[in-house]
Amino acid sequence: MGSEWLDTQLVGSAERFFEVIDAHPRVRGILWGHVHQEYDDTGAEVSLSGLRGRKVIVYFYPAAMTPGCTKQACDFTESLESLRGAGYEVLGISPDKPEKLGKFREKESLGITLLSDPDKSVMTAYGAFGEKKLYGKIVQGVIRSTFVVDEQGAVELAQYNVKATGHVAKLRRDLGLDA
Repeated sequence: MGSEWLDTQLVGSAERFFEVIDAHPRVRGILWGHVHQEYDDTGAEVSLSGLRGRKVIVYFYPAAMTPGCTKQACDFTESLESLRGAGYEVLGISPDKPEKLGKFREKESLGITLLSDPDKSVMTAYGAFGEKKLYGKIVQGVIRSTFVVDEQGAVELAQYNVKATGHVAKLRRDLGLDA
């Protein structure tokens, strides 16, 4: 299940993004800095249909607090103000538990929203979990991927097997945000 699947199932599908995400109630997020005290460290259920009408960058990454994932999350945080200025929200999704994501966000002072997909159902639905090559071996795992979703929920851009370092700069160029 790779980019060919995505091209036929997701790109340009105006409702597909929100339908897939919202159909998986186990997607949990800690919206640190965006919520009030009533949210505890077990995470709060997130309905992404609440983002309808806004552009969203969703990126899938393997594990919080690892060097590559930390670099990518920090790069998104450093670009967050200009991305929001261009109308984008940024969501990072990993299989980590919400508690680990909270520690990751706090330790690295991340400004982006982090979501947990512990059963990998959302990742699988988007082709962001499956066979990949790791150190020359074929393994099952998270495929570092990024999706850009328009205001109506259509996937405008899908990128698979992205590199952690330099990805945000490349994405900004692809979106025409850097002159």
